[in-house]
Amino acid sequence: MTIIVSCHCGSSRIRLSSAPDTAKSCNCTLCSRVGALRSYFAPEEVEVLTAEHDTVYTASGMNLHHFCGKCGNHLYADTPDWASAYNNDGTPKEGTVPGQMPAKRTWGVNMRLAEDFDLASLTVIEVDGRNSW
Repeated sequence: MTIIVSCHCGSSRIRLSSAPDTAKSCNCTLCSRVGALRSYFAPEEVEVLTAEHDTVYTASGMNLHHFCGKCGNHLYADTPDWASAYNNDGTPKEGTVPGQMPAKRTWGVNMRLAEDFDLASLTVIEVDGRNSW
């Protein structure tokens, strides 16, 4: 099952290779303000179909937030894949130098913009990004 995710005006569209089971609801200042409910994919699992008005915002250069420059909808964030290098308790996985940013990237796709997708099918994980980063 492929899923199309698009902004309100249709200028930015991506295709997901599969339906996710989970999504994260983060309360950090950016996620809460844009209303993102993110499911995470390896970059090769996402195909950019159109990006006519794709605009990128980054506060630090680490997280690249892609949104439509025409209608303003936030499609996805290209971020370091922290789960590839660190355990859930924050300890580094074997081979990871503590404090090191992972080279592997992940795309957090805003599932609220998915076409014909039932958000109720997702297990939502609450993330306290406001107080834990």
